[in-house]
Amino acid sequence: MAHVTACINGRDERFEPDPTETLLDALRSRLYLRGVKDGCREGQCGACTVLLDGKPVDACLYPARAIDGRCIETAEGLSDPVGVAVQAAMSAGGGIQCGYCTPGIVTMLTALLRENPDPDESLIRQALAGNLCRCTGYAQIVEAALSAASSLRRRPS
Repeated sequence: MAHVTACINGRDERFEPDPTETLLDALRSRLYLRGVKDGCREGQCGACTVLLDGKPVDACLYPARAIDGRCIETAEGLSDPVGVAVQAAMSAGGGIQCGYCTPGIVTMLTALLRENPDPDESLIRQALAGNLCRCTGYAQIVEAALSAASSLRRRPS
């Protein structure tokens, strides 16, 4: 087996994945990043959403051996102004209830707001289509995304 080296949350990590190991399993079991949730293992719930070179992917479907030379961000590593604004807005706006889906949603919304700092409700709902939340009904999550976007636009450059 070959080792992989990847930048994960700003740190270079090196490990030897099993041939069938998913990125989800590597992040949770090898690197102890438990914010990446194990939901459905079918790419349907979004609980395991991470950013791969800035783009959201379902870690449960992504082979760990395919991250060699890539950059991964999990909810634990979203410390830039966008990630911080999303987390603060989710907390302040009631976008968190049980919290199981929260890391995946925060990760997805961070990717969205990095790409489009002024999304409308429709675009936010479209971005969240792959993230299941059984507690909130999404209204608070959408409001939190709009609030985060607004606070980011008000920041001095």
